[in-house]
Amino acid sequence: MADWYDDDSFWETFRDYMFNPARLEQTRAEVDQLIALLKLGPGVQVLDLCCGIGRHSLEFARRGFRVTGVDRTVSYLEQARESAARENLSIDFVHSDMRAFARGEAFDGALSMFTSFGYFEDAADDLRVARNVYESLRPGAKLAIDINGKEVIAAKFRERDWNQRADGTIVIEERRVLDGWSKLESHWVQLRGAERRESTLVVRPYSGVELSMLLKQAGFPEVATYGSLAATPYDHRAERLVAVATK
Repeated sequence: MADWYDDDSFWETFRDYMFNPARLEQTRAEVDQLIALLKLGPGVQVLDLCCGIGRHSLEFARRGFRVTGVDRTVSYLEQARESAARENLSIDFVHSDMRAFARGEAFDGALSMFTSFGYFEDAADDLRVARNVYESLRPGAKLAIDINGKEVIAAKFRERDWNQRADGTIVIEERRVLDGWSKLESHWVQLRGAERRESTLVVRPYSGVELSMLLKQAGFPEVATYGSLAATPYDHRAERLVAVATK
């Protein structure tokens, strides 16, 4: 049986839920903040790891950056390429597992957004991803990882949530903490008329200290943690866990 993240039906079923209009509208502001966090100069090379439908890749390209977007989901990359073509944007979209992708010292900055880190059963695979990014960055370049940190999850934990879209589709999320906070299981159910689709995700939630230690183990000598892309403190008021690692 394939792991949940290798199941194309999951990404297809929940595409509109994950990339809803409110999230798409946040993209420009997020890119503003990423440019500041990564200290990116005009026109440099940017790696968008797990780029999905390309929302950040497209916005970086609109601003003149040279962008490589990497994802494992073919349909997402097809949508991203179509969006880029409509706007006459030149973006290198690459179909690859993030555990396999590396380009020696090719990039001036890298990003991993929207909790696209911590998917794998074996924690060694997370370290492999971090080492690949380290390899791919030029000296002095930075990586920004945005996830739902363990402390943030604990502070606002809810066992069950539901969301109804404008077309009437309902998505229910049910959550369980597993193995002493080493894993977080989420069961997603989509109800659309008489149709019911469901998937179960298991991710590794990182605390600020744990993510910093992993990035340092991957080779990054300097890691800072923040509570948002606006570089607010990672404390009891944190909205996200954002780690910025410098090569």
